[in-house]
Amino acid sequence: MKIKIFFGHHEIEVVLEKTPTAKAIYEALPFDGAASRWGDEIYFAIPVSIKAEKSATENVEEGDIAYWPEGRCFCVFFGKTPASTENQIRAASKVNVFGKIRDVSMFHEIKDGDLIIVEQA
Repeated sequence: MKIKIFFGHHEIEVVLEKTPTAKAIYEALPFDGAASRWGDEIYFAIPVSIKAEKSATENVEEGDIAYWPEGRCFCVFFGKTPASTENQIRAASKVNVFGKIRDVSMFHEIKDGDLIIVEQA
């Protein structure tokens, strides 16, 4: 399964992992939202309700796409957040990681309120 993320003049294609979260999000597409930034993470609420998977974690990597069960949000991690340590990017609480973006440099352009669109590829 692949998705496309659109914002500004960017279009990013992402291959999803084979997880229940990825499947649920893929089936709910398309959706969009106004970006919120928390350090170098963007997130926005989506019309999906999924519980934390057994593999849910607070420790993420640059480029991880995740679902935050507590906030019912789609998240993209492209650097450190206020919860990060010196050596580890951290989410606010456990997230279900379900995809990875290789080049995250363009995400630094996103500001609070920018429109993010996610569609099936």
